[in-house]
Amino acid sequence: MRDLLVLLLFSFGAIKAFKHPYYGALLWVWIGVMNPHRLGWGFAYTMPFALASVVITAASMFAHSKEVRWPSGGPVVALILMVIWMGLTTLMAIHSTESMGVFVDVLKVMLMVVVTTSVVRTREQILGLVGLLVLSIGYFGVKGGIFTLTTGGSERVWGPPESVIEGNNELAVALIIIIPLAYYLSQQADTALRLPVLKRVSKAWFKRGLYVLMGLTAFSAVGSQSRGALLAISAMSAMLWWRSKSKLAIGLVLLIMAPAVITFMPDQWTSRMNTIKTYDEDESAMGRINAWTMAVNIANSRPLGAGFVTDTPFIYQMYAPNPDFVIVAHSIYFQILGQHGYIGLFLYLLFWILTYRTAGRLESLAKGKAELEWVQQLGAMFKVSLVGFAVGGAFLSLAYWDMPYYLMVVLVATELWVRQHLAETSGGANGRPVGQGGSRNLRATGNGTL
Repeated sequence: MRDLLVLLLFSFGAIKAFKHPYYGALLWVWIGVMNPHRLGWGFAYTMPFALASVVITAASMFAHSKEVRWPSGGPVVALILMVIWMGLTTLMAIHSTESMGVFVDVLKVMLMVVVTTSVVRTREQILGLVGLLVLSIGYFGVKGGIFTLTTGGSERVWGPPESVIEGNNELAVALIIIIPLAYYLSQQADTALRLPVLKRVSKAWFKRGLYVLMGLTAFSAVGSQSRGALLAISAMSAMLWWRSKSKLAIGLVLLIMAPAVITFMPDQWTSRMNTIKTYDEDESAMGRINAWTMAVNIANSRPLGAGFVTDTPFIYQMYAPNPDFVIVAHSIYFQILGQHGYIGLFLYLLFWILTYRTAGRLESLAKGKAELEWVQQLGAMFKVSLVGFAVGGAFLSLAYWDMPYYLMVVLVATELWVRQHLAETSGGANGRPVGQGGSRNLRATGNGTL
C-alpha cells in the first residue's frame, strides 16, 4: 500500500513537473530529503525515483526555459568553487577510484542544488519549498515524537533505512533544523493557505498542526538519545528565543518544556547525556578525537587532503594517533579538512558564512517595510536553523547532505525576489519610473511576482 501511495504521489508530481520545472525540483527534494520509497517494503523501495526526477526536471527546464534563471550570489559562487576544488582533490586522492565514485555522487547533489535555485522564483514557490522541507522531515518528527512518548524515551528514534539520516544522530540534526522552519510557516499562515493544497485548511488548524509538529519533533530529537543533538537543540533554542518576535511566549514555552522533557526521559538517557562532561572516559568520544587528529595530520602533510575516502586502515596507519580505531570523521569540519585540506575547509566555511550573511541581508532589506515582513522573519528563522546545523554538524559526517543546502536555495531565491521587488517599486535600478523599462522587463519574465 505504501509503495503504491509513493508511486501515485510521484506520478502526480511528475505530471505537474512537465508543465513547470519547479515541481520537478520539488520531486528531487522530496525524494532526496524524505526518502519516501524507503518507507515501503515492495517494488517502490528500489525504484530509481531520484534519477527519474532529474530527467523530468531537465526536460521541463528545456521546454520551459523562460521559467529558469541562472542563480547568482556569493553562496552560489562559493559552492561552485568548492566543487571545483573537490574535483582537484579527487584527482590526487589516496584512494582515487573510490573517491571518484563519491565525487560523482556529490557532484549530482550539488548540481541539483543549483538547478533548484534556478527554478524557485516567486513567494509562493519559496514557501512551497520551505513547506516541503518541513513536511519531509516533520513526518519523522511526529512519528518519532509519538514513539518517544509511548515508550517513555527508553528506545532510540531512527530515520528512514538506507538514507543519509538513517542514524539516530543524523536524524536528530535534521529534526532540529526544521523546528525554526515550522515556526516560520506558522507565522506565514495567511500566505501559506493560499497554496492550492492548503486552500481548504483553516488558519487556526494550520497553526495548531505546526505547533504540534514542533513539539513532537523536539521530543523526537531528544528521544534520539544523541548527545550532539542535545547541544544543537540547546543552541538552536537560545537562538530561536533571541531571533523571535514573541520572546516572552517562546521563553515561557522553553522554560516549561526543558525541565519537563528532562524529567520525562529515563535514567539511561540522563546517564548518556552526562557523558558529555566526561568525554575522556567515553570510547566513542575518544574515537572521534582520534579521527579529528588524523584529519589535522592529513591536512598538514597533504595540501589537497586525502580525497573523499579517509576511513580506511591504510590511511589510519599513516596519520591517526590510534591506527586501530577506524571510524568516519564524525564532524562536517574535520570531514572536509581531512578530505580536501585547509583550502577545502576555507571554501566550505566561506559558503556557510555567506549563506548566513544572506539571511542577515534579508533582514536588513526588509526592515521597516510592512509588505516585506515575511522576508525579515524568514531571514531570522533561517539563521536559527543554520546555527542548529553548525552545532549539530560538528559531531557528524554530514558535509554533503543536501538538506542544509536547500536553506541556501531559499535564501538566495528570496534575496533575488526582494531585489526585483524593490526595483519594481522604486522604478528600477536606473531610477526610471515604472513602465519605462525598469519593471516592465521584470514583469515580462514573471520574476518577482506573487
